[in-house]
Amino acid sequence: MKILFIEDELKIADFVLQGFSQAGFETDHFTQGTIGLKAAFAQQYDCIVLDLMLPGLDGIDFLKQIRGAGNLTPVLILTAKGDLNDRLIGFDAGADDYLSKPFYVEELVARVKSLLSRNKLQESNLLSVGHLVLDRISRRVQWFEHSMVLSQREFSLLDYLMRTPGHIFTRKQILKHVWNIDFDPQTNVVDVCIQRIKKKLTSTSSQQAEFPIEAIRGVGYKIKTTDV
Repeated sequence: MKILFIEDELKIADFVLQGFSQAGFETDHFTQGTIGLKAAFAQQYDCIVLDLMLPGLDGIDFLKQIRGAGNLTPVLILTAKGDLNDRLIGFDAGADDYLSKPFYVEELVARVKSLLSRNKLQESNLLSVGHLVLDRISRRVQWFEHSMVLSQREFSLLDYLMRTPGHIFTRKQILKHVWNIDFDPQTNVVDVCIQRIKKKLTSTSSQQAEFPIEAIRGVGYKIKTTDV
């Protein structure tokens, strides 16, 4: 399991990271909200453990931004702000759990495991954004009334984009996730794959609708969040 951990108090971060490591979690740790937000958009995490009082971007604004973008990754708030009103604000912003400081790292690990189990049970095999629906089991995509089976590469690319609708993914990020390439090989393989998906989705009467994958000139691609 991969955890995104955003905490600026290094002493707390050290013993939490040790506890996560002992529990078998792979953890990315950041001390600033803005950098953590970029990581949340750039990669897929199983859970986010988030402090509220962070430099750059506070935890509540972080939550509002990822939830507003459609990111449903479970979030546990870990903070010294433990009053009832603070907890209610956190839950209203989209938190799934709330643990006040000081705390036992064993309890934190147990709560994260509970969130992971709950999310696994609730997670659907279907991923949908507007009229675009992707079946993760069969690799079948449906757009309006038309459905088509995707190749493994096409499926991986579309699944990657649809998990965070509205977020712009660079070609380098897509190459890393879909082809496991860490550098830019100066190839148009991403664009070719997008065009294959487009051809499959626009090959019938649904072609009068605007293609749901938007190209961002000079950058990459995103899934549109409106009129899809």
